[in-house]
Amino acid sequence: MGRLSVAELAGLIRDIPDVPQPGIVFKDITPLLAHPDGLASTIEALAVPWRDAGIDTVVGIEARGFILGAAVAHSLGVGFVPIRKAGKLPGVTMAQQYDLEYGTDTIEIHADAVSPGEHVLVLDDVLATGGTAAAAALLLRRLGATVAGCSFLLELSFLDGRAKLGDARIETVIEVGG
Repeated sequence: MGRLSVAELAGLIRDIPDVPQPGIVFKDITPLLAHPDGLASTIEALAVPWRDAGIDTVVGIEARGFILGAAVAHSLGVGFVPIRKAGKLPGVTMAQQYDLEYGTDTIEIHADAVSPGEHVLVLDDVLATGGTAAAAALLLRRLGATVAGCSFLLELSFLDGRAKLGDARIETVIEVGG
């Protein structure tokens, strides 16, 4: 098993136009996940910047953030907590509505998922407009957690999602410009 370069990883992501609506180009990471070296290289690239950051928990955003986040949590030797779309979690939850590049949505986390003072890493596959990650960070702060930073496989820098994340530490593996 060999480590793939960032360019090789980017080559394993395919564009699917007009998904979920006309004018949006969906970044499909399925081929990357199916490629053994691609998956291993991705998890390593996502985990390395956080090895000495004192992370207690990785929080992954539905749905592809679950796949990557759980693997990164395992790599870092910490636990994993999911943030899901509204109505998917059993038990008592906290919710946050946010804007997407093509509408609005709501995410939820279990109210007891993280403890006050816990250092968490927010992880998702794509940083686009930043709304989802910003909503996740807000939820975590409302629970008293410290957001150590955010990590993404792919950043669509032309959408300036970083602006919504304030001064949070942000790490990305692949950047796509306009």
